[in-house]
Amino acid sequence: MESISRPSLIFWQEAWRRIRGNKVAFFSLILLIAYGFLAIFAPMLSKYGFDQQDAYAMSQGFSGAHWLGTDSLGRDLWVRVWMGARVSLTIGLLAAVLNTVIGTVLGGFCGYYGGKLDMIVMRMIDVIYGIPSLIVCILVMVVLGSGVQSLVIAMVIVGWTGTCHFTRGEVFRLKEQEFVLAARVMGEPVFTIIMREIVPNIMGLLITQLAMAIPSAIFQEAFLSYIGLGISPPQASWGVLAKEGTRMLKVAPHMLYVPAFFICTTVLALNQLGNGLRDAFDPRLRGTE
Repeated sequence: MESISRPSLIFWQEAWRRIRGNKVAFFSLILLIAYGFLAIFAPMLSKYGFDQQDAYAMSQGFSGAHWLGTDSLGRDLWVRVWMGARVSLTIGLLAAVLNTVIGTVLGGFCGYYGGKLDMIVMRMIDVIYGIPSLIVCILVMVVLGSGVQSLVIAMVIVGWTGTCHFTRGEVFRLKEQEFVLAARVMGEPVFTIIMREIVPNIMGLLITQLAMAIPSAIFQEAFLSYIGLGISPPQASWGVLAKEGTRMLKVAPHMLYVPAFFICTTVLALNQLGNGLRDAFDPRLRGTE
């Protein structure tokens, strides 16, 4: 009698098993979850407000009263870091999700229909690719002003192109498959075919694209805030904290090192998680263990 050498797993169970087996990706996931919980609860549980000043505790280093020290106005850096994490992670996640949704819808229709729609969208992508994305973001921020809404709009204007180009190629590949032809013969609308038949077959790759897009959005927010076009003080973001720390580098270097540490570890963790998701969702890697 033949026996099954491994349990039968659905696609998502297999992907989760692979992620757990990837120690670097799994640790990155745990770290990001911890950062998320701290961003939500740490400011709520602290006895200090993010804008509460203390003239007797200005530019202090690490201590029992202020775990990450204080800034030049005596504000607690522990609270400000996690308030900044709320802003930076929210902007990064929101911009990446919007870019993925817009790029998936446009790329799906371009790949399915082709023709004039495909030509127009592809020429738009060529124009956007021809201009550095940071330059476009800076121009948009100059016109719209600073703020979370302006930052998200600026990132969405230039960020949807990669997902659109990727989705278009995948839809070109899948639209002639038998299950798509069967749905077309049964009279399903085009939008339903794209969303129900095609997108689920590339969902794993889209999730990987999303995970890789979030660190780019976080870095763009930090850079724009650093040069004064993002979040405006006294509101906190990691870019704002890094900008404030640069001015006090010789007096209180921890003011720069603390936000720089969280920016670097978050971006690195997201990149490693994206690599792990790519490996987990790639069916060509199954059965190689």
